[in-house]
Amino acid sequence: MHGDAVDTLGIDGVWFDPLWRVEVRLTPLERRLLETWTVRRLAFVAHAGGAALTTTQSYSRLEHSLGVLALVTAFAPDDHLARTTALLHDVGHLPFSHTLEGLGGLEHHSLGRTAIRRLADEVPGIDADQVIAVDEGRVPSVLTSVPGGLKLDHLDSFLRSGQAHGRTQTPPHVLLGRLRLVGGTVDADPDDALELADLAIREALAQRSAANLVPVTVLRDLVGRLLDRGALSPADLARSTEDEVWARLVADPDTATDAELLRRRPQAWRMRTGDGPVPTGALRHTVSRGYLDLPTVGGRALRDPRVAALAAGLPLRVAVTRDGVR
Repeated sequence: MHGDAVDTLGIDGVWFDPLWRVEVRLTPLERRLLETWTVRRLAFVAHAGGAALTTTQSYSRLEHSLGVLALVTAFAPDDHLARTTALLHDVGHLPFSHTLEGLGGLEHHSLGRTAIRRLADEVPGIDADQVIAVDEGRVPSVLTSVPGGLKLDHLDSFLRSGQAHGRTQTPPHVLLGRLRLVGGTVDADPDDALELADLAIREALAQRSAANLVPVTVLRDLVGRLLDRGALSPADLARSTEDEVWARLVADPDTATDAELLRRRPQAWRMRTGDGPVPTGALRHTVSRGYLDLPTVGGRALRDPRVAALAAGLPLRVAVTRDGVR
């Protein structure tokens, strides 16, 4: 049984996931990986990215990765390659997760491959090629779904976010007990499938909200300024934590005022959407994709017209202005 404090360190050889209520007996390799900075760094990267500043979604990439490990353990406890991949699948993420994707030419999948290969040199027992192949969906795995199907990675994302925002109807651990895994695709009864679809759709809507896109847009501008001036290199950004990026932003004369304002009063910015005239001085951002994976029902794809409607709304262009900027 887990103790009074749920730690992410693997100190006693156990990870108890409080969302799924799954107890994972960690292997020696998993415990060793939790001791590495490559994995530990994810404790300082918010899964929600910029939205962690403005919403109740404040958990880390490490908590999510451990959640995916718990799900793999629930469905395939002896699949050690999938377990390792679950723990490592997000190691390439930048500070603020997807928020800064693309800045400085950085892309988290490529960074992840590099990090996994580096870990394989550091930690015995990792086959980097196999882990990367599973992570990229190039080989069959409990982590690989059919195209458009809900996979364990996104199941954890939708339920963990849903719980943080109060969207869940069925307790996640109860729902988990009713789900099936067909190949790597989550399969559900009709009522549970509809609940999962609702969570996916509401997550997509949240990602298009001002609560998400204002901090995302402002952070991209602030960090972009540092990169453009050479005050921060892409390599340094890739290995940074969020607190380290904040330290740079508030110390730099060019970004300090806006960085402090974003933390203290994010309401100072306003967002508008569409292709109309953009106010002078506005910051621009484009949302070009979303995650709208759905479960199958009895092995058959679930069709939901709301998914097509959301997909038709992309790309979504936004303009963000600060108080006093017209």
